[in-house]
Amino acid sequence: CTGFPVPSFSTPEIFTAIFTPQKSPPCSHCNLREHCVPLGLSLRDIDRLEELISARRRIRRGEPLFRAGDRFEAIYAIRLGFLKSSVMSSDGREQVTNFHMSGEMIGMDGIANEVHSCDVIALEDTEVCVIPYERILAACSEIEDYNLHFQKLLSREIVRQHGLMLLLGSMHAEERLAAFLLNLSQRFESRGYSRSEFVLRMTRAEIGSYLGLKLETVSRVLSRFSHDQLIAVNQKHVQIIDTEGLRAIVSGQSTVTESI
Repeated sequence: CTGFPVPSFSTPEIFTAIFTPQKSPPCSHCNLREHCVPLGLSLRDIDRLEELISARRRIRRGEPLFRAGDRFEAIYAIRLGFLKSSVMSSDGREQVTNFHMSGEMIGMDGIANEVHSCDVIALEDTEVCVIPYERILAACSEIEDYNLHFQKLLSREIVRQHGLMLLLGSMHAEERLAAFLLNLSQRFESRGYSRSEFVLRMTRAEIGSYLGLKLETVSRVLSRFSHDQLIAVNQKHVQIIDTEGLRAIVSGQSTVTESI
């Protein structure tokens, strides 16, 4: 699959050190900077923002970046990798609340109460930039464009939650899964990857938890999409064949699907 190249961590020693000092490329040369740094900043302001990063942290697949109840100290910018956030119900069931990929900022759930409210676990070997929250507040007071940028990050999370509520509250199983695939496609494309071919880093059970569907339902809908030649699935590799067909399902215009 050419859609989402897997980062190559060829030697086991690469994850021996949890924290590493900030090294090149700096923010000004990072190909994901437009997701973290506001456009139009002066070189002086960009240099100031690069000083925000205290370290880079590497997390092996299956390990936590942080857990619910951990003290909130920093925001994390994902340089590479894929993570999930989840909360635990009182009876011990996991509820996946989001999936995160390179270029995104995570950890803002801890701002309100100064502790994190969810677990964030790496779904593949991942590297993040660690940005202490105190440094972010200082930059927001000094750089007006960054202050606006950070407010937009918080606002986008509210918008995302509204979209998730709409998805869970009013969409059938096929509509939920079609919307999920289209959202992934758009996010991959915005990062320079293929929008039509990518690898699902999460399990089908995790997709079901996020979308409020049973594992069996996720498998049946994916099989139906494949049968209808909307997608091609080979284990975790997905190829979107008919984007407009998926959009028609999300909008309720498709006549070939039936709710499960």
